[in-house]
Amino acid sequence: MKFVIILVFIFHLISCAGQDKIISGVVTSSKGELVPYASIYEKDQNSGVEADIDGNFSIKLRKGKIDLIVAAYGFSNSFFSYNIHNDTSLYLVLTTLEDILDEVVVSGTMLSISKKDSPIPVEVYSAEYLKKVPTPSIFEATQNINGVRPQINCAVCNTGDIHINGMEGPYTMVTIDGMPLVGGLSTVYGLQGIPSSLLDRVEVVKGAASTLYGSEAVAGLINVITKDVPSASDFAFESSATTWNEYQLDGHVKYKLGKVKSLFGASYYNYTKPIDNNGDNFTDVTLKDRISLFNKFSFERKDNRFANILVRLMKEDRWGGEMNWDDAFRGGDSLYGESIYTNRVEVIGNYELPVKPRIIFSGSYSFHDQDSYYGTMSYQAKQHIGYGQMVWHQDMNTRHALLTGLALRYNHYDDNTFATEITDSSIYSNTPDEWFLPGVFIQDNFRLNEKTKVLIGGRYDYHLKHGSIFTPRLNVKVDPTPKSEIRIGYGNGFRVVNLFTEDHAALTGAREVIVSEGLNPEKSHNLNLNYVKRINTNKMYMTFDASVFYTNFSNKIIPDYESNDKQIIYSNLDGYAISQGVSLNARILFNFPLRINLGGTILDVYAMNKITDNILKREQQLFAEKYTGTWSVSYQIQKLNVRIDYTGSLYGPMKLPLVENDFRDEFSKPFSLQNIKVSKSFKSGIRLNCGVRNLLNFTPPSNSILRAHDPFNKDSDDVTENPYGYEFDPTYIYSSFQGITFFGGISYEFNKKK
Repeated sequence: MKFVIILVFIFHLISCAGQDKIISGVVTSSKGELVPYASIYEKDQNSGVEADIDGNFSIKLRKGKIDLIVAAYGFSNSFFSYNIHNDTSLYLVLTTLEDILDEVVVSGTMLSISKKDSPIPVEVYSAEYLKKVPTPSIFEATQNINGVRPQINCAVCNTGDIHINGMEGPYTMVTIDGMPLVGGLSTVYGLQGIPSSLLDRVEVVKGAASTLYGSEAVAGLINVITKDVPSASDFAFESSATTWNEYQLDGHVKYKLGKVKSLFGASYYNYTKPIDNNGDNFTDVTLKDRISLFNKFSFERKDNRFANILVRLMKEDRWGGEMNWDDAFRGGDSLYGESIYTNRVEVIGNYELPVKPRIIFSGSYSFHDQDSYYGTMSYQAKQHIGYGQMVWHQDMNTRHALLTGLALRYNHYDDNTFATEITDSSIYSNTPDEWFLPGVFIQDNFRLNEKTKVLIGGRYDYHLKHGSIFTPRLNVKVDPTPKSEIRIGYGNGFRVVNLFTEDHAALTGAREVIVSEGLNPEKSHNLNLNYVKRINTNKMYMTFDASVFYTNFSNKIIPDYESNDKQIIYSNLDGYAISQGVSLNARILFNFPLRINLGGTILDVYAMNKITDNILKREQQLFAEKYTGTWSVSYQIQKLNVRIDYTGSLYGPMKLPLVENDFRDEFSKPFSLQNIKVSKSFKSGIRLNCGVRNLLNFTPPSNSILRAHDPFNKDSDDVTENPYGYEFDPTYIYSSFQGITFFGGISYEFNKKK
């Protein structure tokens, strides 16, 4: 009997020890922010629970030692070990992923707002994501952003711009910390020379953003966000080298002067060895020697108000042309070369006024000085861009967030071409293009109900030449379920044209530029529909993002390369133009260290041009790809602290500019750019990396430069050698001639112990 009692008592202890308990807890980020909808489950178990919108959860766990796995979008999968008792509560802290951000954005509304709560879809890409493959500048790095393509516009000087959803570069506004420093003449250089050590993230808004940002933000906005001085590392540098003899060094150091915290940095890029792999006797890649210096100041003020100033200087010497060209041939007709000396100064500042209503003044100034020769054609240009805005925003109540502001943009452009000259009979007068663009804008971001948010706004600008311009905006965001979002938006955009500052194909000296009439500002109407779905399981976390977009242009300016082989003719389109398509994105985080980003866009970009009174002819836009795809696959070997990144992009056929009787294909063939990077991190802060860019060794056709053997057209009249009368033309280009490239690099980051 005694034995039976002892046995029953032992079984009772065992059953008590194995009894399940309901344990409550909360999930937060390392910054103390609540993490919604995180998945929490016990290791080796097939079921778990999901946190609510405030990060709270309850889970049934057995007493004793257990291992938990926690997964949430935007955060590294985390593992926790606990010894469960009766009074146990769980506090789970997650670490934010470096390459996938789902935090605060500012580009869509000018207000700091959660990306999930923004009525306007904003894509966010961290510096770490853009550096999955080392590139000379942010310009090249944008090739891994779905729907965004860096376009090379000149096969010789390699100038370029950024296309969003198939629309040309001038329709993309590029800002730094929300300030439009990059525009006009500087468009082709604005994203080059920005030190990677200064970059925090890039925010992308697709569709008309002119309501808040004014002229040029017609196709969309790329906002380069620089690092906040207090949160930047104390010291960092990174260097890289490639088998194409490219060398790059970036670094910054943080220091303090009284109440001023400062971040000083520098970037140096050098590529000075001519390479001609396609055998046309022209440099495959433009040679560059570029240095960029910056200093960002952050001032300590009362009541946590902010004041920041950023100053950046850039100097670059670039040239492309015949292989044996050097500075001694600059401007001459013995050897052909395109030589560009560039000096840039940029200043950005923002200041929160010491008053109770929240009023912020932001301003910027940039000066661009270009001394260049395109063969024998001298192009000397200077541009000043000034911008200032005063913004007041106030939460009127728990439902309305009001923002209103005043803006003023100043542009001064001068060159030595007929773009800035007036000739009346025998009288010549140099008249720089100069204009002011004052504007006022207002928007209300309000909550209609628990599931619906509405943003309504408008902007009024007055241009001295074009008069009044009004651009409205309406965006609606609906949350059908806690894990899905629908956004519907309408925007009206406009663009004031700076013709000669935007198309460097017009400056190669190969074609004469013809302006057939006074150019009117372009206008657009943009509609977009966006759907986001988040899927949580104990195996993975996935977000699916789909968008449908439609933009209608009036007064669109389309350069005509085809009417006359020797000219580029500019005029307002007599008709209308359309850019429409579908874009899909998927981001997948598994419960093991694998992350996948996938994106694809199908485009239909064309113009309907009136050829007679009642007949419109459809013409596909040049350099608009029919489809694009991007991907990024990252795997972490945790025991070795090694990460492998495989990235790539796919581009469909695009129409190219041809001359009469051209023997080259009218459309490019589909092509893919793929890259692999392997990096290893050490506890000391050192990181080593190596890899391959352009793994498939893709390059455009070797005959992309027409009559590369006769760049000055000295023998173009020889009907025996040149029966079709071809002339030198480098405009048939859509991607870099740089083939497969091996690279290696080292970086180091240091923070003082607090």
